[in-house]
Amino acid sequence: MTSSQTQYLLLLLLSVGVSAVEVQRPRGVPLSKRQFYEEGKPFTCLDGSRTIPFDRVNDDYCDCKDGSDEPGTAACPNGSFHCTNAGFRPGFIPSSRINDGICDCCDTTDEYNSGAACQNTCRELGRKEKESLQIMLEITKEGFLLKQQLIQEAKRGLEEKKAKQADIQISKKDLENKVEALRTVKETAEQPEKEAKERHLKAWEEQKAVIQMEKDKAKMAEVLSELDDDADGSVSVAELLSHSELDPDSDGSFTEAEAQGLLGGVDKVDTVAFESVWKNIKEKYISEHTNTETPAEVETPGEEIREPALDNDSEQYPEDDIPEEEEDEEEEDEDDDQDDGDYKSPPPTQTPEKKEDDDEGTMPPFDQETQILIDAAQKARDAFDEAERALREADDQIKNLEKEISFDFGPNAEFAYLYSQCYELSTSEYIYRLCPFNRVSQKPKFGGSETNLGSWGHWAGPEDNIYSLMKYEHGTGCWQGPNRSTMIKLTCGKETVVTSTSEPSRCEYLMEFISPAVCQEPVLHQHEEL
Repeated sequence: MTSSQTQYLLLLLLSVGVSAVEVQRPRGVPLSKRQFYEEGKPFTCLDGSRTIPFDRVNDDYCDCKDGSDEPGTAACPNGSFHCTNAGFRPGFIPSSRINDGICDCCDTTDEYNSGAACQNTCRELGRKEKESLQIMLEITKEGFLLKQQLIQEAKRGLEEKKAKQADIQISKKDLENKVEALRTVKETAEQPEKEAKERHLKAWEEQKAVIQMEKDKAKMAEVLSELDDDADGSVSVAELLSHSELDPDSDGSFTEAEAQGLLGGVDKVDTVAFESVWKNIKEKYISEHTNTETPAEVETPGEEIREPALDNDSEQYPEDDIPEEEEDEEEEDEDDDQDDGDYKSPPPTQTPEKKEDDDEGTMPPFDQETQILIDAAQKARDAFDEAERALREADDQIKNLEKEISFDFGPNAEFAYLYSQCYELSTSEYIYRLCPFNRVSQKPKFGGSETNLGSWGHWAGPEDNIYSLMKYEHGTGCWQGPNRSTMIKLTCGKETVVTSTSEPSRCEYLMEFISPAVCQEPVLHQHEEL
């Protein structure tokens, strides 16, 4: 309830229980305009358009353009009749309703010459309204008392936040110093760790190089033995020509000249000289033992060719949607495969590079001295990371506190208690959720995703009561429409609750929200009109 509403409520409470003192004036004229109607003096139309003799007032003929000369008759189409309604609220009706046979004024004054059987109901209406207004007034009083408590709590909360902010600022300085000190410790510990790791890796690389060299020599001796068909301890051009894969230009014709070129320009090399020849042939050379296994490996590509077809099928049909006929065919294929004797797929061929890696093994664990350095560096890193994390948390706390301290929670921060709170309203279809100063959302009651009806925008009430409306904007976009937005209308009450929601315009929502923070102090005013 706004301040103006509260004042009006009190005014009504005063008026409905007071007996009117009859002041002589023409029929249909309110007391506030009595001075313009002085009997015995010429009457000037209220719009100033003309002056007429007073006996032409309420003579059932319209002389004034504004209808002010006929307040008690239906002569002027734009006239208005004042209902005194003693014991209830006074009011105005269009002059066209005067003596129309329908009782509009509760005091029956509008039907003074129609013969309508009207009864004066003003006292009863006044009594009922007084009871209702009394309840509203009590709610306003209690709500205002709660508001004062909220203001005091907000003041204490603000002081606590400022004190907490100051404490965190001090601890932040300590954390900054701690982070820099631990950074130095970390960097100091990481340097010997890095050097020790590099030494370990270098030793491992050297060890691998020795292993590779030994393997290379063993391979060279094996190839020399395979190429030396006559077992004379040397390799000749003729012996080299038996391995066509060594053809330098791979043109399908391995000539003696090309073979001689691989042997360094001579017809034959011995064991010692073969070391210099080895680098020219080792990349292309295919062991004779490998050739004997070729027939068994021929089957491998055939098996691999079938896999793309299965992949294509799986793309066309999800696993659960494979047609039954295809499933039957696959089962028959599996049965056929099982019936192909004792056939077994050949083991996957291991590439020489992979085999070499296996032979070399993995890098051995760090020695104790290096591991001690690693553990010390890791401990320093963990301590640094923890301090840095604490510093970030302190920064976040300071930013959040600054936001709360500077936020507009009303003239006396009476709305601060709504911060970080959420209120729900359940309808037959949806659950609406209002989180003041954050967002408004809508979620289907029986499953479905949440829809953002707007994020906090600003206070949107009129200048004289700006804190009566909240605007939430930039919500989820409507289909071929604007982004959703919500207006929150706040009214006075003892509780804090969302009472209703509607969609007056497409994608524009309205919520009714009750809060004691809106309640104004009741102020008594003198009654001015009967």
